[in-house]
Parts: sequence; C-alpha cells; structure tokens
Amino acid sequence: MSVTDDSVSWILLIFNLPAKQASERVEVWRKLKRYGALPLQSGGHLLPNTPHTLEHLEWLAAVIRKYKGQASVLHVQSVDDCPDVELRRRFVDARSKDYEQLQSELKKLLKSRTRPAGALGRIRKRFAEVSVIDFFNSPLRSRVEALLAQVERVENPTLESQRQAQRVRKEYLNRTWITRPRPGIDRVSSAWLITRFIDKNAKFVFDTDASRYPTAVPFDMFQSGGFGHRGDDCTFETLCREFRIRDTKVQAIAQIVHDADLEDEKFGRAEGVGLDRVLVGWAKQDVGDDELRRRGMQLIEGLYSAY
Repeated sequence: MSVTDDSVSWILLIFNLPAKQASERVEVWRKLKRYGALPLQSGGHLLPNTPHTLEHLEWLAAVIRKYKGQASVLHVQSVDDCPDVELRRRFVDARSKDYEQLQSELKKLLKSRTRPAGALGRIRKRFAEVSVIDFFNSPLRSRVEALLAQVERVENPTLESQRQAQRVRKEYLNRTWITRPRPGIDRVSSAWLITRFIDKNAKFVFDTDASRYPTAVPFDMFQSGGFGHRGDDCTFETLCREFRIRDTKVQAIAQIVHDADLEDEKFGRAEGVGLDRVLVGWAKQDVGDDELRRRGMQLIEGLYSAY
C-alpha cells in the first residue's frame, strides 16, 4: 500500500508490558513487524498515517491494555531527530531487504530442476505481504515481480496444441453447458467465465450423466470429454487456456480458484477459501443448483470488479 502524499504524517505506538508477559511481548513485536512498523531508537514504533495503519495500531494498543500493559497511539507531524526523508529511506531499506530475500529464493527456484511443492505459492504469498507494507515503493519490487512472472512461465508452460489454439469460439455460442449438481467454487467460477467471456447467452443444466444431454457441453464432469481438470489445472484454468482468455484480472481469479479448489497452496491465494465456504453454507441451506450458480457468479463478478 503506497503512500503517495509528499507531506506524509505519522502515527507512533508507545507501549510497555509487565516483565512477566514475555510471550505477549513477542506477540506484539511480531504484529508490529507484520505491519511494517519502524522501531525508533528513542522508543516507540512508527508508521505512516493511513486509515489501515491507524486501525492496526489502535487495535494493537487495545490488545496491549488487555494484557495489563500501557499503550498510547500518537499522531505525529515530524520527528525532530530524524527528517521525513530519512524516515522514508529507512522504510524503503527495510522493504528492500525483504525483497532481496524473495529475489534470492526465486533465483534458486529458476536454477533448480526439482522445485518443492508449493514453494512458488509461499513466495507469492510472502510477496503480497511485503507489498502491502511497502509504503514508499522500494525499487526492488518491480524486479521481484519480473522474477515471479519468469518463474511462473517456467512452471506453467502453455499446453495448448495447434488445434486448441485455432478453436473457434462461435462453435460454443448459444449452447447449453452441463455440470454436476451442487456446484462449488470451480464450477460457479467456470459458469461465470463462460457467460462473461465465451457466450453471454449460455444456458446451464445440472446432472451426473452428461449422456442425457447429448448436445450440451460438459464441464467439470467425471466422465471423459468436455472441459475439466487437466494435469495440474482446475476447470477454470482449463477454460482459460482453451479459449485463450488473457485478461489479467481473470488470471488472478484463476489462481484464487485453483488454490481454493485443489487446496495445494500453489499460488498462495487464500481469498477463494471464504468464497467456497459461503457456497458450502448455501448448499446446506438447500439452495437450488441454479440459484447456487447464480449467487456464486455474483460473488465472482464482485471479485472481478474489485480487481
């Protein structure tokens, strides 16, 4: 979360905890590190003043008081023994060290012939965490982004054959698509993708046996044929590849759907887990299949709009 205002103001957390509260003190320090707070030599932890950072520190101050400690959150215009330009530099240096570590890990992945399962997902998750607290735009961020893209290209080479690359979308216009009942995150997302990017007039039916609808296009069915999981891809990813959907927001959603559906933490995307639990909850309320699809598509459309 970048701070673009040149005349930035600051917030300062000053606290103390009883000596016997060692584990609580460690917990507070870990949270401050996660928030990207800068420790001052004279005491206290500093952050640029934004709604999010203020909320973090006010909440942490409340936790400290709950632990029988004392805490104050101060609004500060300047620090007399450290000019703003120096404070900014210290924040940038801290994030640059984080990016350097990620850079080193990504370079090792590129050189390695065998990559540990989930390694890229963990790095992507850490990169997202660092980016949130990169308040003053470390120049190393763009290098790490480029390395991430490079590793992803190596790990996920294009699998489309020439026949797939030449697939004509008009073959799938005004068609009925069939999938299994009680759709979850992968299937409602796929239905959204079909309607949004392949055929806005698509119709959907739910059945366990695709042979009952011989003209329908199967997706995420247990029988062979149609569009489903292929290799390491979920159905949503398969559709993206088959129909050459390159929208960057869709690619982000594909990672979210993959991690929620396959639970392998490949991309380090946790957002989809909550969406999937909502769908499970609706299913337990006996919401009909088509209504589940409709509500799920609305969730995905909201996620797409948020990006």
